[in-house]
Amino acid sequence: MNAFDTAAPPVDAGQRWNAQDYAIDAGFVPVLGGAVARLLDARSGERVLDLGCGDGVLSTELALTGARITGVDASPELVIAARARGLDAQVMDGHALTFDGEFDAVFSNAALHWMREPDRVLAGVRRALKPGGRFVAEFGGQGNVATIVGAIQAARVAHGHGESPFAWYFPTADTYSDRLRQHGFHVQFAELIERPTPLPTGIEGWLRVFASPFLDDLPPGAAARVREGAASLLSELPRDASGQPLADYVRLRVLARRR
Repeated sequence: MNAFDTAAPPVDAGQRWNAQDYAIDAGFVPVLGGAVARLLDARSGERVLDLGCGDGVLSTELALTGARITGVDASPELVIAARARGLDAQVMDGHALTFDGEFDAVFSNAALHWMREPDRVLAGVRRALKPGGRFVAEFGGQGNVATIVGAIQAARVAHGHGESPFAWYFPTADTYSDRLRQHGFHVQFAELIERPTPLPTGIEGWLRVFASPFLDDLPPGAAARVREGAASLLSELPRDASGQPLADYVRLRVLARRR
């Protein structure tokens, strides 16, 4: 389940999570992780690190394969929720993984775009893997939620606050592939995928959970007004057959192996 100084930033710097709100407004995140979970193809007895495990919903599904799942997340609140599901989970900064040659695979869904120093993350992922181990991930790629971000920034400006620094890391497939190779990975698959995503609790729910990094410099009342302004600007988002607004998600899906 977000600009940084020279100290190790948390996985979701600038973002605070509430497990209950996350389950309500962002429950679609683990549900839509099925495709990347199939790419992982976890097997019984394998050790798998779930990097950015969130509240553990997808991790517990991976465990049904018989793989031994270890989850890490920067949010203590979400780790508590993951442990309540029976997951072996711990609070850990994705920029400072402490594992050494322990895992057959490192898996990550909808988390890496919160980690603004990808070289530190990839160094830790490589170190955590056994030789030949695989890294399977899906996260925001170039162009992800561009319409929503544009509305948040426009609402900030309209309310006299100016634009906020960009909160996430959304690379192209080529850029991320180059980083993987520089860190000793063989890239088997890297592709940007356009995935318009229904928002079950509307754009208001999405903004409530995910817009904090763009609003944390504002007092609560001002932040609420910017959220309301952004929601108004986004009232004409395309909708699916059931009437749910569609967020303009673009995902980067990768499969690579430690050389």
